[in-house]
Amino acid sequence: MANQETAYGLRPIGLVGSAVNSTGVTEYEIASNNTNALYQYGIVVPTSGGVIDQAGATDGGTTPALGVLMGVEYVDSSSKKTVFKNYWPGSNNVSVDSNFKIKAFVADNPNQLFQVASDATLTDRATALTAVFANASLGTSARGGSTDTGNSTAALGVSTIATTATLSLRIMGIMDDAANSDYAAAGIPLIVRLNAHHNATSARFDSQTTATTTGI
Repeated sequence: MANQETAYGLRPIGLVGSAVNSTGVTEYEIASNNTNALYQYGIVVPTSGGVIDQAGATDGGTTPALGVLMGVEYVDSSSKKTVFKNYWPGSNNVSVDSNFKIKAFVADNPNQLFQVASDATLTDRATALTAVFANASLGTSARGGSTDTGNSTAALGVSTIATTATLSLRIMGIMDDAANSDYAAAGIPLIVRLNAHHNATSARFDSQTTATTTGI
């Protein structure tokens, strides 16, 4: 059977270790003239302008991430009412009153764990298990998403799994999910963390340790 879900970005699920998980977010800003779409559960990065933007590249890139976007708030220029959305459609698709900041809420804990779907088959559970503690990047959809749901369409790129330290994700485990347990199909839910994080003590990719296995 095919898996029920195959691409939904990075969903926060908990923290590394036994720390309390409040599913908390931090408020940042999006530039009012930013035409890039930033989707819910998509990776966002800090910029020199003091605002956030989409992932550094279509596969996630090597820019240390700030976290994943959970939602936005802005004031409509016509109605003057506050608008809440789970994603930022881009300034060319909304009417924004630039007298008010565009608030972006980001899951930005460097110890955050996420659930992400595989973009291809992992063969079987035994084979998938060899990918745990290896690194990977997203497929070519790190910046993509659905304007219908507002959700990211990012998925983990199975073909990228390796010990390479510059890859954006570290695979930490496999989720138990009966509805998404067909290892011969895309959509296996993996547990990952961001391999380089802007809020970590050291956000440099070259300071990250590599996994001890070669993965898939």
